[in-house]
Amino acid sequence: MFQFKQFSIEQDKTAMKVGTDGVLLGAWAPIDHHPFSVLDIGAGTGLIALMLAQRTTAEQIDALEIDDDAYEQTVGNFESSSWADRLFCYHAGLDEFVDEPEDEYDLIVSNPPFYSEDYKTNDNQRDLARFQDAMPFDELVEAADLFLSENGVFAVIIPFKEETKFVALAKDFELFPFKITRVKGTPQSEIKRSLLAFGRDAALEPLVSELIIENSRHDYTSDYIGLTKEFYLKM
Repeated sequence: MFQFKQFSIEQDKTAMKVGTDGVLLGAWAPIDHHPFSVLDIGAGTGLIALMLAQRTTAEQIDALEIDDDAYEQTVGNFESSSWADRLFCYHAGLDEFVDEPEDEYDLIVSNPPFYSEDYKTNDNQRDLARFQDAMPFDELVEAADLFLSENGVFAVIIPFKEETKFVALAKDFELFPFKITRVKGTPQSEIKRSLLAFGRDAALEPLVSELIIENSRHDYTSDYIGLTKEFYLKM
């Protein structure tokens, strides 16, 4: 179990454990527009949806998870939280979900599977959770366009090397970045991740910033502490 300040995450059944990427997105995703409805595509353990339940007053927080064990884990984590009445997980793939669009969402988030290397491991569950063919970026962006409300926000975390391609892909669906934060592990390391937030307003110039996680091993930067202190027990 991973214990946060206001909720806990059971993760014994899932291949993808609680990680920095999910915590970053859950803490960073813009909520200034006061979303009424939220969708987390590829829930894993339900971490990001639970973080957004803590951060917002959104009355409808839906999650989508295709893997059987991850779905069960997410449901259990939702039910054991203080916000169970606001959280719901669909057991379906993205392709099934988009066939029957019923709702629009004011905030859509995803920490998508992004490894596009040609090899696979011997752990099929981990492959499904992590390889890009489980959720191609174009399908993700197309779904975001389909489900996003007029003034909604679509937020993702992806490898930095995929940023330019992802932004161009989103533009094809008339989704435009208004906030970009590039993440480095330490001051000396290369940029590893991009946090991207999109809306439908083409006129907005994106606010671009950099986030460094650690000055040195376990010496977290003030920016990272400020972002995550409402969640981590020891921040």
